[in-house]
Amino acid sequence: MLLIVGFIIVLAATLGGFMLAGGQPMVLMHVSEFVVIGGISLGILVIASPFSVLQSMMKKTMGALKGSGGNKNEYLDLMKLLYEVFMLARKDGLIALEDHVLEPEKSSVFQKYPSFLRDKKRVGFLCNGLKPLIDGRIKPEQLEGLLESEVEAKEEEAGAPVHILQLIGDSLPGVGIVAAVLGIINTMAAIAEGPEKVGERVAAALTGTFLGILGAYGFINPLTNRIKHNNVAELQYFSCITKGLAGFANGMAPIMAVEVARRCLDPHVQPDPDDLEKSLKGLGKPK
Repeated sequence: MLLIVGFIIVLAATLGGFMLAGGQPMVLMHVSEFVVIGGISLGILVIASPFSVLQSMMKKTMGALKGSGGNKNEYLDLMKLLYEVFMLARKDGLIALEDHVLEPEKSSVFQKYPSFLRDKKRVGFLCNGLKPLIDGRIKPEQLEGLLESEVEAKEEEAGAPVHILQLIGDSLPGVGIVAAVLGIINTMAAIAEGPEKVGERVAAALTGTFLGILGAYGFINPLTNRIKHNNVAELQYFSCITKGLAGFANGMAPIMAVEVARRCLDPHVQPDPDDLEKSLKGLGKPK
């Protein structure tokens, strides 16, 4: 939502300043310039991006517009889930987690935390981290390296749409110049029509340069930066799971493994230690 507010501020400041100087907003509405700039930008996207990256970019853009990103409540749910999983494994052995991991949507533990369960990537990451421990296919000290490799792969995947948007942001001023040059060519062909027509066509040409620069620095580059922040927040969630699982696998008590996971979080999403301790009391114990 804040991203949309920012876009509105950019537009309001641009058009407001233009109107205060005596300009008329409709003077900027030259369909030909929008077609050239929008069409070339779309062509660059298609040329530079595999279809999977285009799909990811659309999802990331929608997430940025919605203001997606982890919050304290989501991380508190994660801490409580990890604690319950660790307590169950400690009490009944790792084999007790098998049914929960194989069918997480039916798990009596996972179902308590819908903020976790509704995200398939998060569920898959936790379950895939537990499976080799349950099966005994990996030594506890090797688990952290395995999970960190997966986080790195996710980081690379999340960065692909960012690189494409950066390319568009860097290209837009140049695309605006292309639109302006085309407008000047049309202007040269219309010199015989008189000063009024020439003035209109020059204004249209300059609009192309204006739109390219405004699009790059007012919209695409800020959007790219917001997506980067969202990517960091998303990857932090996986890193939190990694630290918790690695700590428990290496022999930490459940409460300490959860504390290690908590301490790797940024302060603005990090649950308060006292609140967390209160929330964990009674969890994972038979009623």
